Amino acid sequence: MNTSILAAVVSGLLSGLSLIVAIGAQNAFVLRQGVAKRHVGVVVAICAVSDLVLIAAGVAGVGAVVQGHPVALKAIAVVGAAYLTWFGVRSLLSARHPEALLPGGPSPRGSVVATALALTWLNPHVYLDTVLLLGNLAASHGATGRWWFGLGAGMGSILWFAGLGYGAGLAARWFARERTWQVLDVVIGLVMFALAGSLLVSAF
Repeated sequence: MNTSILAAVVSGLLSGLSLIVAIGAQNAFVLRQGVAKRHVGVVVAICAVSDLVLIAAGVAGVGAVVQGHPVALKAIAVVGAAYLTWFGVRSLLSARHPEALLPGGPSPRGSVVATALALTWLNPHVYLDTVLLLGNLAASHGATGRWWFGLGAGMGSILWFAGLGYGAGLAARWFARERTWQVLDVVIGLVMFALAGSLLVSAF
């Protein structure tokens, strides 16, 4: 691997990680599933594969097309904000019921999959970060280098989601008490409300 290719991969890796590490709805959900040890592999796979698809779209130049349709971005923002608000309310309600806080409790696989998909594909920030921003950064590396940049960004997503999902399980002993789960659910709920508000403000 020559120097220019290595530089593009490393740049993509660091750029991808710098964007994805920020606390958001998707990361909060992966963290909760990881701590509870519920369908972690499925959640990690959905988030990572979705990111790879979006990054590839951005590298291919779809970002320029999406950027030219602000109405579509506003529509996505409204839908995303509504979903984040619902998710926040659900988290706060969950904090009120101790039986829902036990890590070993039932959690339908279909519901987990649907939530992971919604928090990814209904979140306008995901499109802004992966399709638009990473797509533009990739373009600066040239026709060939942009794909190596995309590879690095994709590697960053896989490493982050796998580390967050499976690493969170190591903290499970601190979440053995119901009070800790209540705090986590309240924090997640408030984060969802804040993200929903920021989406609407940035879109309008």
